[in-house]
Amino acid sequence: MILLSDRRIAEIALGDTGESMIDLREVPELRIDSRLADPAGAYAHLREGVAQRLLDAQRALPDGLRLLLIEAYRPLSLQTAYFEGYQEELRAAHPGWDDARLHTEASKYVSPPDVAPHSTGGTVDLTLCTEDGMELDMGTAVNASPLASADACFTGSPRVSALAREHRDVLGLALSGVGLVNYPTEWWHWSYGDRYWALQTRAARTRYGPVASV
Repeated sequence: MILLSDRRIAEIALGDTGESMIDLREVPELRIDSRLADPAGAYAHLREGVAQRLLDAQRALPDGLRLLLIEAYRPLSLQTAYFEGYQEELRAAHPGWDDARLHTEASKYVSPPDVAPHSTGGTVDLTLCTEDGMELDMGTAVNASPLASADACFTGSPRVSALAREHRDVLGLALSGVGLVNYPTEWWHWSYGDRYWALQTRAARTRYGPVASV
């Protein structure tokens, strides 16, 4: 399992196509959840090409299912606050861990800010729901931490039911089929064009770099 703290991620060259960010709330075919909504609506913005891939993935889902998008773009300042906050949570739970261990363990749940996928506008946290918006059982809630879920949030975790495993597989098949890659410690986290995607697809450089604001 390659984590976002791995030095190979930071070494990948940055490139950017200049592709526009769009507001997913203006795409009627996509369902956007508001649980992580911010006043500026940053959470609902995504690169245009990734939004199209999500539409293609949704069309590949079994009848009666839809994607439910939770969070897309995340400003770097918010990413930094999330990462530092989770490091402190881990420090309290494991006072014997040194800074290097804390950095690595925190990266299983929140990306280090210097390589943050969400800040490129190419990454989205999402799940599956029915046509009327009822979320499917995925084994854990979206954004369940490894600490709180005993690693059941890991995409391939054996600590979930057969039904949750089936749902994760349905989601993964649709999203990987349109070129997105999953971060294996978070079943809900899928990206395209960022550094993690570049490493997994052996691309020479990213398609998207950090976006300052929406």
